Formats: sequence, structure tokens, C-alpha cells
Amino acid sequence: MNLKDTVKLANGVEMPRLGFGVWKVKDGDEAVNSVKWAIEAGYVSIDTAAAYKNEEGVGQAIKESGVKREDLFVTTKLWNAEQGYESTLAAFDESLRKLELDYVDLYLIHWPVKGKFKDTWRAFEKLYNDKRVRAIGVCNFHEHHLKELMEDAEIAPMVNQIELHPELTQEPLRNYCAEHNIVVEAWSPLGNGKLLDNAEIKAIAEAHGKSVAQVILRWDLQIGVVTIPKSVHQERIIQNADIFDFELTEDEVAKISALNKDKRTGPDPDNFNF
Repeated sequence: MNLKDTVKLANGVEMPRLGFGVWKVKDGDEAVNSVKWAIEAGYVSIDTAAAYKNEEGVGQAIKESGVKREDLFVTTKLWNAEQGYESTLAAFDESLRKLELDYVDLYLIHWPVKGKFKDTWRAFEKLYNDKRVRAIGVCNFHEHHLKELMEDAEIAPMVNQIELHPELTQEPLRNYCAEHNIVVEAWSPLGNGKLLDNAEIKAIAEAHGKSVAQVILRWDLQIGVVTIPKSVHQERIIQNADIFDFELTEDEVAKISALNKDKRTGPDPDNFNF
């Protein structure tokens, strides 16, 4: 495996297994610099969202990077307040304008807003059929949300981006997604930084001469999960990508998976109020 390694989505589109996330990255210099550093380090997948309020900085970085658009994989997400059919189409246009792109590679529904996500999905299907997005998916959908969506959907979600880390392994949901050819992508793969002091992962990291973060990201890849760590520090951005020169044993993967406590650092998708 290497930084260009991909997983094939249900429609044949190749999605990088390791990407760069920009949650909580400030628009302007911070967003521009961190995305440019990521592209320089070899990342091809950049993950933003309307709610992050940094699509303009991401777009500027892409433009200034000098890398061809078709060589990058750009994800953005629709915010909750814009859900619904017409409002989704308008919000997508706004995201494209800010990113200064003609299309995005992956467009995601950010949260399963009750009573709205089906209409929203119809708009996603239109954007997909109009070839304005190469792939469509969701974030933070439990199994029952996916089932409800797929009752009427013409196109099944290709990706489900969820909170996933060693203390929240989401195994039943991962199995359901695998059965339905939905790629699982991890947000907050390092548990919002709370796992960096974990003694068991530290011991595994020391055995490999790697950092705890590198071991967790490697674990993601070995359990078949796409992952998008974020950082605004150049050396950390480079370090997070340096996970292709070692392999965890089956026993080490099992030990990390056994740390699961079903413990979230973010809201439960069945109980959020934004």
C-alpha cells in the first residue's frame, strides 16, 4: 500500500484510502497552507464541508498547488440547514463556487436530518446523474438511517463517513455497509486526540518505531476503513502519511480493536440538535 492506494466505490470510482481532513481548520492562510502541504506530501484526497467554512481556502490551495484537478479527489458535504431538494441544489452550486471547481469527486449528506434526508438524496441523485459529482454518499448514518434512505433511493450511498476510532470501532455498522457495498470512512480517527496517550497502543507503536497516531491510521487501513486525519502542522501532515513502511500483526490489529467502548467524542446521529 502507498499514499496513492485506492478503494473502488460501488460505481467503479477509485477513492484514496488515506486522505486529508480540514475540520476546524480556519479559512485563509491556515487552510491554504495546510492543504498545500498535504498535496506536496503526496495526499490526493482532500475532505472539506460547507459547515467547516473553509471551502474557499481549500479551493485556493488546490489552484495554487499546481496539481492537475483530475489528479485530486475532493470531497465536500451539505450542511443540515440546506437539506431539502431545491435548497440542496443551490447549496451545491455555492460549494462549487467557493471551491472554484467544476465538479467534486464525492458529495456527502453531513447528518441524517429527520424528514429531510430523502428529499436531499433525490437532489444528490440528480447531481450524480448530471455528472456534477463523481460519487455520492452520507455521513453519520446509522444502519436504520441507511435502510430508510434505500427504501426509495434509485442509487445507494457509495460512502458512509462516520466517527470511528479504537474506542468506537462500529463493527456492526461496518459489517452492514460491507454487505451493501458502501465504503466506510473514518472521521476523528484519532478520537479527537484523546487516544494518543493510550498505553496499549503506545506499546505497539514502540515495537514498530512509530507514533501512536501512525499506528491508529495503519489500523484503519488494515481493517479496510478509509481515513482522513487532519493537522495544521506540516511535520504532522507528513508523519500521518508515513504509514506504508510497516504492518501490524493480526494480533496487534485485534488488540487495538478490543479497545472498543462504543465511546463517542461527537454527537450520536440519533440525537443531535444542529
